[in-house]
Amino acid sequence: MNKQQLASKIWASANKMRSKIEANEYKDYILGFIFYRYLSTEIENFYHSEGWSEEDMPTLEEENDPEYTEYVRKNRGYFIGYKNLFSTWLNKGTDFGVKDVSEALSAFNRLIYPTHKKVFSGIFNTLETGLKNLGDSDTNRSTAIRKLIQLIKDIPMDGNQGYDVLGYIYEYLISNFAASAGKKAGEFYTPHEVSVLMAEIVAHHLRDREKIEIYDPTSGSGSLLITIGRAVAKHNDSPDNIKYYAQELKRNTYNLTRMNLVMRGIKPNNIITRNGDTLEHGSDWPMFEDDDKETSYEYRPMDAVVSNPPYSQEWDRPSDKDSDPRYKDYGLAPKKKADYAFLLHDLYHLKSDGIMAIVLPHGVLFRPGDEAEIRRNLIEQNKIEAIIGLPADIFFGTPIATIVMVLKANRDNTDVLFIDASKYASKDGKKKKLQASDIKRIFDAVTTRPASIDKFARLVSLKEILENEYDLNIPKYVDSSDAVEKWDLYSSLLGGVPRTEIELLKDYWEVMPALKSTLFPEGEYVECLSDNVGDTIRNHDDIKKFQAAYNSAFGDYEQYLIAQLIYGMMTLNVAKEVDILGEDLFGRLSTVPLLDRYAAFQALNDCWEQTATDIEIIQTEGIEVLKKIEPNMVIVKNGDEEDEVQKGWKGRIMPFDLVQRTLLPEYLDKVNELKNQLAETVGEVSVLLEEAGEEDSEILTDDGDAFDNKKVKAQLKLMIKEYKKRKYTDLPQFSDGSMEAHIIALTKNADEQKRLKAEIKDAMNELEVKTIFTIESLSEDQIRELLRLKWVMPVVDAVKAEHTNVISTLIDKVEALVSKYSVTLNDVEKSISYSESKLSDMVVSLRGNDFDMKALESFKNLLNHGK
Repeated sequence: MNKQQLASKIWASANKMRSKIEANEYKDYILGFIFYRYLSTEIENFYHSEGWSEEDMPTLEEENDPEYTEYVRKNRGYFIGYKNLFSTWLNKGTDFGVKDVSEALSAFNRLIYPTHKKVFSGIFNTLETGLKNLGDSDTNRSTAIRKLIQLIKDIPMDGNQGYDVLGYIYEYLISNFAASAGKKAGEFYTPHEVSVLMAEIVAHHLRDREKIEIYDPTSGSGSLLITIGRAVAKHNDSPDNIKYYAQELKRNTYNLTRMNLVMRGIKPNNIITRNGDTLEHGSDWPMFEDDDKETSYEYRPMDAVVSNPPYSQEWDRPSDKDSDPRYKDYGLAPKKKADYAFLLHDLYHLKSDGIMAIVLPHGVLFRPGDEAEIRRNLIEQNKIEAIIGLPADIFFGTPIATIVMVLKANRDNTDVLFIDASKYASKDGKKKKLQASDIKRIFDAVTTRPASIDKFARLVSLKEILENEYDLNIPKYVDSSDAVEKWDLYSSLLGGVPRTEIELLKDYWEVMPALKSTLFPEGEYVECLSDNVGDTIRNHDDIKKFQAAYNSAFGDYEQYLIAQLIYGMMTLNVAKEVDILGEDLFGRLSTVPLLDRYAAFQALNDCWEQTATDIEIIQTEGIEVLKKIEPNMVIVKNGDEEDEVQKGWKGRIMPFDLVQRTLLPEYLDKVNELKNQLAETVGEVSVLLEEAGEEDSEILTDDGDAFDNKKVKAQLKLMIKEYKKRKYTDLPQFSDGSMEAHIIALTKNADEQKRLKAEIKDAMNELEVKTIFTIESLSEDQIRELLRLKWVMPVVDAVKAEHTNVISTLIDKVEALVSKYSVTLNDVEKSISYSESKLSDMVVSLRGNDFDMKALESFKNLLNHGK
């Protein structure tokens, strides 16, 4: 399984196993066990690197060799003896239970080396105290724990899966637990796409720095902080030069932060965390050590601060704002809404050239009172760089729309960039989700700061903000509302396409001016000159020039991708590659007008996700993995349980269907031909049954007038079964021979189906054997061709489709415009008059009693408008 499939399997099983335990609680157990397995595997790998054999490993216990135990503690920061290793737990089978876990966690906490206390101390407290919730007795708890450790034992942690399978699965589980945790989700998780958006903006600002310190004062699970770190590392190639500061109020969530940071391979010396209240008066952090506040007090500004604090929570604000340096220059947030208290805390911890990004509710942009004063001070002191309005319903636990506010300690300009991205999201189950193209669109606007992008972004001067009395509500500055369709009165009455609506397609006409003249003559109200708009547009010279521009820009695109991805697959940097591909794509699109470059980027990104996973596997497991076959495991229902069973085989990288279409077409065609024959044979059954039902219903039913098709079919099936037993002899006798003919035909059909199914099975087995042999013996040329079809052509075709969409969209727009005014009001009036006249003539011929005739006379007068 790839990492997505494995993560999905673990989540499905975990969600089922948690039974009545709340998702918000159960996550602490399974994530805690995953972290323990990670530490256990890391220490076991260390033992092996030290020369310990499997036979000698059982002697690795604290009491057997105190000196070596101390050596390990000093070297790794902690010690886990043989009996407490995760692998030992698995080997104990049903002898393993809750007592083993309690003893192991207690020993771990006792043997943490002093230099690593802040990273590891108490990190398993949530798991230890929660063990009792896994069952109502030690026996039941032990059973539940054994299921848990069996569930996570397949997560690769042996160093051969360098593409961060563990981190991916951890993030996947946290995300899914958040989706199931309701309002509590906001306590520990920021949606990954929002994290990526904030990370890209921050990383761009920090791209030239060698050593970086980043801080999240409301760190939750740590996912936002980690995403920032990964984005920054793409630029400086020195992940070990990034220090992570994290503060979290809730103890359980604080433990998640530390686990997540450690499991991402971040060195303990680069992890500085605190379990505490960010807004506590007089206890600002990072400025001190908890056990020595007086002598360790030191102000620590950061290169970047990021946060997604709880929205509009109450806080115990100081009575005097000057007593807390975080607020004295800006003002105090109101007691019932701490949003600006968090923002000012973040801002206070910025270096002079630092940047911050914070998620907040829209209310901070326009609420009156204390918040209005803070807004005024932030604007007058020129701290706000950008305000990004996000779509509603993208955060777990709340449907509200939110914003990301970007601030800098010092800015070179005084205007503020407003972005309304509220309509840029795709549906993802019950929630919405920012796509890669949405993130890219927002990022480009923030980093290039265009004067205006219609319906999306605008740079707003300080003067305009002052005129609006420091109100920062986004709709005041960016109108993203959909245009209301208008109808031209003259055109509606008398016909013709209005020039004003033709000019609404000016983006096309600027590129294709001759096409405009071919379609529409000069004048304020004109008729379209073409009887077939589609053909006229497709065959026009302007369209051919447009197509030539695309061909010129993308003529070598396939070759570029082949060189970049196939020939460079062993050396390219997967984390950076999508940016490289995106930059190349945008460069090509710059010479091709009208194409939506963000739609093209999304198409590229959709294809890249699978390719990236493949390349990560190849770089980790070696080039031979391209020829590797593995069991195809599927989940099947077994009563109330679900079992994982093998259903054939599959290529580790090479899909069977691709190999079959490309290299084994004759075998594949044979299977498909037999399947088509079977489908035709099956189709004949319904025809025969319907015919039998219609012709012989009286033979098979007691009441010939009450035809029951279902009963006929059921009786026929029983007769066919009986007929086959008699082996085509001693036929049933009927008053009408047609029934016998139907039974014979249906029996032969059933035999034919049986024969075809057997042939299909044999042909599919032959195809599978050939496919396995073919993959395992692929030549270099065949590998390159298969990778071209799997990795390169989907991108080429997807981008080309965006080019084709430009032409089809133009055709649709012009045809809609012409159709809009093709029927005038005069035409409608004439049609109504004609219909009324015809109906009036029909009324004259009607006859009835005196009352009927009076009524008909009145109706006729009405049709003739009283004439």
